[in-house]
Amino acid sequence: MNDDELDRVFKALGDPTRRRIIDRLRERPKQSLFEICALSIADDGAPLSRQAVTQHLDMLQKAGLVRVEWLGRTKLHTLDPGPLREAFGLWLRNHL
Repeated sequence: MNDDELDRVFKALGDPTRRRIIDRLRERPKQSLFEICALSIADDGAPLSRQAVTQHLDMLQKAGLVRVEWLGRTKLHTLDPGPLREAFGLWLRNHL
């Protein structure tokens, strides 16, 4: 993992909404955009627009934290913890 990749991981983790999305995907992988939006309303009581969730998922995907697969016409999102482990091993572990 180079510095740019590490920066993308930390930037993605810097937003509480993205951290909640990561938590939800950890609990239940392979969620569609609709499911992620519906869970945000159920958990937080605050609706997130599909556009906002799409932008958060895009950033998480660019950081390598979310993998996407297609099931027919439905895009499914799953947490990939690999970049988190790498960030911990390369940088965070030195400071704990």
